[in-house]
Amino acid sequence: MISGWLSTALARRNIHYGWAMIAVTFVTALVSAAAVGAPGVFIVPLQKEFGWSTAEISSAMSIRFVLFGLMAPFAAALMNRYGLRNVTLIALLVVAASLVLSLGMTQVWQLMALWGVAVGIGTGMTALVLGATVAARWFHARRGLVVGILTASAATGQLIFLPILASITEHSSWRWALALMCLMLAVAALGVLLVMRDRPSDIGLRPFGDTSTEPLAVPPPNTSPIMAAALGALRDAAQTKVFWILFATFFICGASTNGLVQVHLIPMCLDFGIPQIQAAGLLAAMGVFDFVGTIASGWLSDRYDNRYLLFWYYGLRGLSLLALPFTDFSFYGLSLFALFYGLDWIATVPPTVRLTASKFGPERAGLVFGWIFAGHQLGAATAAFGAGLSRTVLLSYLPAFFAAGALCIIAALIVLAISKDKKVATA
Repeated sequence: MISGWLSTALARRNIHYGWAMIAVTFVTALVSAAAVGAPGVFIVPLQKEFGWSTAEISSAMSIRFVLFGLMAPFAAALMNRYGLRNVTLIALLVVAASLVLSLGMTQVWQLMALWGVAVGIGTGMTALVLGATVAARWFHARRGLVVGILTASAATGQLIFLPILASITEHSSWRWALALMCLMLAVAALGVLLVMRDRPSDIGLRPFGDTSTEPLAVPPPNTSPIMAAALGALRDAAQTKVFWILFATFFICGASTNGLVQVHLIPMCLDFGIPQIQAAGLLAAMGVFDFVGTIASGWLSDRYDNRYLLFWYYGLRGLSLLALPFTDFSFYGLSLFALFYGLDWIATVPPTVRLTASKFGPERAGLVFGWIFAGHQLGAATAAFGAGLSRTVLLSYLPAFFAAGALCIIAALIVLAISKDKKVATA
């Protein structure tokens, strides 16, 4: 077995196998997230080839965002029941098959079925819950940093590949760009098959940083119905104020990132005369800054009050969105926006994950965070459709950007209503 050989090789170099898990999860999240973000590059080409409106294409993306989020709590239950590797492999195959079939689509209902429903379900099974589960199972120490790294991979994957896909689309066609996505999904699936394992105990290890000498506890067999486990977690969490605060703020997080900027920044830049490749490069720059910002956020979340971190993250993001229309979309103005907004793109995830774990306990954190993440994607879906509708009806994306900025300011204020923990969560 590759995993056994790799575990032995890493042990000789005093490297824990958990870091190999981080590597394969990083690649999986990167590619899956790229599949979620890629359609933003294809809006204009699809309009030109099929005559579909921005609102129609945005509807398909809204479906994808909703299912991407709603799958999260069920994905956590599926991983507990059937294992990380099995669920992740199936998810990657579903996404790849959907993209291959979409190469021959000609009707808008096919776009909604393949890019909306199928891709939404497949990518939802490898959403942020995968990274949170890997961090919880494989790491006893540096858990916040690990969540930051894996979160960064998801957000960066949605942005970093866009210039490549935009260039292929402009010089060849959107179908060739989609074929590249399918190839990357196949590579990620191979890595998962060879490297990913469910728990450290599967290869005779303890979680990273666990220095206990007690025998490893054998996980009890999980026979709980998937629906019952997911809905039971929601029922219990919904009785608390902190759940609804985290749900609402994460709704705003999705509305101000994935659903708005990721989907509509490129076509909005085209409205202001900025070429598609240059606009995609702007998103890629945000991805680079996001990678740094999210990892730094993970490091900070291990050390400082997560409520105040979220206050600053949402507040600064709101100010940057409100300022964007006043940049005149010049190179200097957009570069500053890419810097400040990119550092804050999804830095909210590590503090939100740690607050979830500290309030609901490590055993239920994955399931509860799955529902909070569902709120994130409902916000993304709302913004994806709302911004497209704004462009169709008002002939401008700017009202959507102003609304998102105002919502972020609200999120910054309501997050302070979360009570302070009496004890610090374990790193």
